[in-house]
Amino acid sequence: MSVRHALRTVVLALTLPVVLVAAWWFATADSTSFYFPPLAEIVETFQPTWLEDPVASSRIVTEALPSLGRLTVGYLLALVAGVALGVAIGSSAKLRAFTEPVLEFFRAVPPPVLIPILMLFAGIGTQMKILVIMWGCIWPILLNTVEGVRGLDEVLRDTARCYRMRRTSMLFHMIIRGASPQIVTGARQALSIAIILMVISEMFAANNGLGFTIVQFQRSFAIPEMWSGIILLGLLGVALSLIFRAVEWPVLAWYRGYRQAQRGGN
Repeated sequence: MSVRHALRTVVLALTLPVVLVAAWWFATADSTSFYFPPLAEIVETFQPTWLEDPVASSRIVTEALPSLGRLTVGYLLALVAGVALGVAIGSSAKLRAFTEPVLEFFRAVPPPVLIPILMLFAGIGTQMKILVIMWGCIWPILLNTVEGVRGLDEVLRDTARCYRMRRTSMLFHMIIRGASPQIVTGARQALSIAIILMVISEMFAANNGLGFTIVQFQRSFAIPEMWSGIILLGLLGVALSLIFRAVEWPVLAWYRGYRQAQRGGN
């Protein structure tokens, strides 16, 4: 990628956010609403709210880091379990037929509904919040993995059997790699779900976290601070998306080359 092309990509990516922020800034500049303060006031409260604390550590450390830790653990557990189960189910037609009704049932159950039930078994601590995130994230990863494994070319499978490839080699070099575009799609969907469930789970019987802190600001009518927390959540979502793309780029390098070769051949 040339420097000029990279610069053009960055400019295109930043144009809409800059326009939206500018529109928000000028639209609320003269706002006297208690619930919709000017963006300038929200920005002014951001640093003292999240980056400074004369008594203890900043809220970034005490509130954001625990939230990110729970999100990371729940998301990674869902990723491992979803890929493992998806490969097993996608590789067996009988197992797929046997589990499909149950998978469709549990996929239709919204994860927030299960929070009171999970609280009975896992308590109100960190375990419950991780389970909620994991439960919501596992379904897009699992179902996309199943479809990715099902879509593998049967000729490749037969060729691998003829060459007597070892099962581990077939698993990592053919099945998982061949299904990786679908797996990455499911993982991308699960990441946005993880952020939502992280916030929701922290609104139930929590004593720290971004969701807990934002609710506390709302209950104490600290509206600019509440809006600053919402903005922080958005910034964290953007940062996580960029990290995901940085991981996705080398993982799917072979797939981009394959698609380019196909277009060149046509």
